[in-house]
Amino acid sequence: MRKTSFAPGILFLICALAVPALIIGQQSRSARRATTPDRSTNGAAPNGKTNSAVSGPMIKSDVSEALSVIQSNYIDGRKVDYNSLFKSSINGMLSVLDPHSTYFDPVEYASFRTEQRSEYFGIGATLEDLREGNDVNTFIRATFPESPAARAGLRYGDRVLAVDGNSMKGKTYPEVRKYLLGPRGAPVKVTVEHPGNHQSETFNMIRDAVSLPSIAQAYMLRSGVGYVAMTGGFNLTTADEFEQALRQLHAKGMNMLILDLRGNRGGLLIQAVRVVNEFLQKGQMIVSQKGRFRDSSQAYAAANENPDSVPLVVLVNGGTASAAEIVAGALQDHDRALIVGETTFGKGLVQFPFQLDYDSALLLTIAKYYTPSGRLIQRDYSNGGFYNYYFPGGLAAEKKNQANPPNGPESHTDTGRAVYGGGGISPDETVKPGTINAAERHLRDVLFAFSLELTTGRVAGFDSYKIQRAIEFDHDLGVEDYPITDGVFQALKRFVATKPIFNVTPDQLDKSRTFAERELRYNILSAAYGYRVATQVFNDADPQIARAVDAMPRARELALAASRARARG
Repeated sequence: MRKTSFAPGILFLICALAVPALIIGQQSRSARRATTPDRSTNGAAPNGKTNSAVSGPMIKSDVSEALSVIQSNYIDGRKVDYNSLFKSSINGMLSVLDPHSTYFDPVEYASFRTEQRSEYFGIGATLEDLREGNDVNTFIRATFPESPAARAGLRYGDRVLAVDGNSMKGKTYPEVRKYLLGPRGAPVKVTVEHPGNHQSETFNMIRDAVSLPSIAQAYMLRSGVGYVAMTGGFNLTTADEFEQALRQLHAKGMNMLILDLRGNRGGLLIQAVRVVNEFLQKGQMIVSQKGRFRDSSQAYAAANENPDSVPLVVLVNGGTASAAEIVAGALQDHDRALIVGETTFGKGLVQFPFQLDYDSALLLTIAKYYTPSGRLIQRDYSNGGFYNYYFPGGLAAEKKNQANPPNGPESHTDTGRAVYGGGGISPDETVKPGTINAAERHLRDVLFAFSLELTTGRVAGFDSYKIQRAIEFDHDLGVEDYPITDGVFQALKRFVATKPIFNVTPDQLDKSRTFAERELRYNILSAAYGYRVATQVFNDADPQIARAVDAMPRARELALAASRARARG
């Protein structure tokens, strides 16, 4: 296995949480593989014996014959979607291999490559539903910087009436979004109703590339404490975004850092390597991968002569996967960071996209990766069930034994701490996330409705909350920005009393006041500064972030202990 001190120009593989078929899309590099598997192992079992008498020509013949029988005899043969039939047959074959090998048809593969570039094609706006009784309408929540929507002048609270002449009445925002997406350079007509004057206006826009950065937030959480939310996957721009964020935060006085990888599904392996390289000494191992054919086995070591020495806490949860786990695992194994949160997903397989004819592709597992201590963190998938793999112990489940280490082989960090493989990265400090109960979720519609009244200046006595201007995307948020005073809250209660359609009472608001104030401020800040800045208000009440701040002294001592251990050799 070759050891590499990485260089930014190398082509790398995919370490993303790739959920096949209809579950979850994924992000990857598109390329035609020049290297082919070792032919000497083709068709042979590990013991060297032939697996079966089945051959490629036989399979082709059987598939062709089966398709012919379907075409000639199936009762609804003329209605068969042959693209779906073809896809399901390939994915059925791949499902026997592992949960992460999958097939992309040309449309999916094009979307796959676009997402890998940290962008999508559309108008660049976030949307929000408002439900009033049985009626549902979709509104503009915010626009993205330099996007077609921002250039056209769409604002918070604009109600989407039609797209290209198609009525959006009664459609939820995922449905509306499908109408707004389209090829780059394609025109789209969006008709909206402005909340301030209830006048409709049609905007003619040209769809364009809209940036989807890996880093959703990077700001000073409090004096000396920087916070970076790297939640958007590891794409082509991730490491460059991170380097820029570190420079900006250091310039603002950062001497401690929280790196938030919660919900990060992974992506390009090299981007994870570059992120870890910011913090490790030259020569320290970052990750190794072991595969079947030439060049698929390789180890990556840090090449940084002057790594950042800031104390570091990394936040993770069950949605932290693959390339994000490479980052968490490397920093944990070298005791360079303290890991806080919940056990990660546990994906230790590496995929490569093999481009096929007609612009389709196979995303095929070609290697496993190992953390510096030798851990393979891949969770068990021997039962062969996708649902059991992804849900009971995966993304959508509450893990009942978060405090218990994965039931796998024991390894040790640089200072001798025990860590385990076989089921993700276990945090050094386990902390449950904050939750929103049903009563609080029920308030969201009325809070959004009231924010529309406030931001359009229709609430008497609160003209300072009127926001009818372009978004200030680079604003440094302060406590003085649109606070929810007692006067604002009382106005909210009066509004609720006049809107029985929302089925909310003033007493319900009092019982959930903390949530209501935070959600209302988020809505107002979205209108003023965009949703990325607005999201900061939720971090103030996040128990995992709070523990990360409290854990900084332990993170500092851990890094110093590891440094002393290396010095002793």
